[in-house]
Amino acid sequence: MTDRKSVLKYCLTLPDTYQDAPFHDENWQLVRYRKNKKAFAWTYEWEDGTIRVNVKVDPQWRDFWRQAYPSVIPGYHQNKEHWNTVILDGSIPDKDIKRMILESYDLITGKIRS
Repeated sequence: MTDRKSVLKYCLTLPDTYQDAPFHDENWQLVRYRKNKKAFAWTYEWEDGTIRVNVKVDPQWRDFWRQAYPSVIPGYHQNKEHWNTVILDGSIPDKDIKRMILESYDLITGKIRS
């Protein structure tokens, strides 16, 4: 995954989700959970042209992802303890990007997967 369209498409496959642009800035596209309106994926284009996605993260996994991939950094404009920014530069396998998105979704919905 290196483009916003594929990230948004994946996010919108999760139950009860919708896309939102709340800042009157088309660069910021969020995906929210319909039942509580919480966002679990914040997408935006960075100055260098890369697409980035902010995902909520359990603090127990936060450092794991940051150490596993240099393209996972503390959440831009968000609480650095609970959010990571994923730089979609092609260096992270799609399965891991999807896993981080799904974990973010689970955290804001209160779902627990085994």
